[in-house]
Amino acid sequence: TNKLRFRPRSYSYLGKVPTLDVFEQPITDWDMVLKSAFDRIVGAIILILLAPVMAIVALAIKLDSPGPVLFLQKRYGFNNERIDVFKFRSLFHDQADPLAAKVVTKGDKRVTRVGRFIRKSSLDELPQLFNVVFKGNLSLVGPRPHAVQGKLQSRLFDEAVDGYFARHRVKPGITGWAQINGWRGEVDTDEKIQKRVEFDLYYIENWSVLFDLYILLKTPFALIKGENAY
Repeated sequence: TNKLRFRPRSYSYLGKVPTLDVFEQPITDWDMVLKSAFDRIVGAIILILLAPVMAIVALAIKLDSPGPVLFLQKRYGFNNERIDVFKFRSLFHDQADPLAAKVVTKGDKRVTRVGRFIRKSSLDELPQLFNVVFKGNLSLVGPRPHAVQGKLQSRLFDEAVDGYFARHRVKPGITGWAQINGWRGEVDTDEKIQKRVEFDLYYIENWSVLFDLYILLKTPFALIKGENAY
């Protein structure tokens, strides 16, 4: 049907037999147009309003340690495509990790002084508004774009959670249902990644513009708590 937009690229197992996962894109036709317009318009407004804050953060990063202010990191996008997302640099330049292969932990010595603050407050994510407004490969709200080498201990996320790639049926977002419910930051237990995927799938199946607006309005309050982010 015209709803089948998601090219299957993941596998589950029945015993030892691999089976191809087939997904249906849940946000279709005019709903997709509406969500895209919402992202571009509201994203542009937020970008303009936060431009002074972003300028201050950029200056603080530049004064704190040598290296670029922004960097690109490989993440999973819609349909399992690999995308480059913008972030403020929070690590020392010689410790750059464009694939996010090594998770940042509490007291991580790779993190700069300013970097620790902007990670805790999630200000390092603000440049992703460029992805939303100009590149269109992120939404304001959606499952967070996980790193392509994101791991739980030695296992990739898709090895730790059955049906993990189902969360990529929509574009990833700067904020999401999982994040405002406290599931953010370091992933060091099975429960943490399983709960994130569970909340992501709930969002996908219950999406509406009002739901997006609710999540956006709740996001600042979730960030004030500053839990689990290093």
